[in-house]
Amino acid sequence: MPKNDISDILAFLAVAKEQSFTKAAAKLGVSPSALSHTIRGLEERLGLQLLNRTTRSVSPTEVGERLICNVGPRFNEIEAELSALSELRSKPAGTIRITAGEHAANMVLWPALEKFLPEYPDIKVEIVVDYGFIDIVAGRYDAGVRAGENIAKDMVAMRIGPDMRVAVVGAPSYFKKYPRPKKPQDLTAHTCINLRLPTHDNIYSWEFEKGDRELKVRVEGQLVFNNLALRLNAALSGLGLAYLPEDQVQPYISEGSLIRVLTDWCPPFLGYHLYYPSHKQHSPAFALLIKALCHTTWR
Repeated sequence: MPKNDISDILAFLAVAKEQSFTKAAAKLGVSPSALSHTIRGLEERLGLQLLNRTTRSVSPTEVGERLICNVGPRFNEIEAELSALSELRSKPAGTIRITAGEHAANMVLWPALEKFLPEYPDIKVEIVVDYGFIDIVAGRYDAGVRAGENIAKDMVAMRIGPDMRVAVVGAPSYFKKYPRPKKPQDLTAHTCINLRLPTHDNIYSWEFEKGDRELKVRVEGQLVFNNLALRLNAALSGLGLAYLPEDQVQPYISEGSLIRVLTDWCPPFLGYHLYYPSHKQHSPAFALLIKALCHTTWR
């Protein structure tokens, strides 16, 4: 393969990842016009269109998606191997990219990184907070963190956190206006604070379980957020019921600023796991981070 084809494919992968010539050009250190010229030259040599271009967006064609899926991981493997070779020195070094939800990043990753990073000053960690179930290979992440029940079967998964529970909570001021729900179905008569997930632009349905019964309830309310902190603040302000991780609301329950309901419908479930492709070759830096995450104080 000619050398210019390799560099041009890397340029294409950058544009496909950013879905923008401007953003990709900034990361590559070239002008958008030069990058566009590079991609068109690659398409002309292949005789195939790799990108759909509109005035507002850029997205891969079917052929482009095939190139991303089949060729992109090979470059990731080469990059990982070169990184591993560069780290064969006295001090581990390199960049580790992890995708995780907001709660996992705050409650599991950060406590471990706070102790880990000062010991290894040449290791850099990038955490991208995302509620979606993204393709970590296509996104060029080293690993992801999700609840154990949500991990694909073709991934290696390592537990890094305890079992979790969710809690349905509301402020005392809210319950002065509304009765406390006795069962999940009662929530349809309440004002609730919703979470919007990026996957298919969905509003998350609250999930409940009691014995052999499992329920999903679509709730309604004035507020929809895509993060944890705003939902918690809205609940504390008495603007509705919220469905939040137990460990995030327990201090407020203890002090009386939040009241918990439907406790018997919220059993524990599998905690957070670090996951990565089974074929991934570990760099020394990544191996050290795995060790740090698997030896946290939750055990």
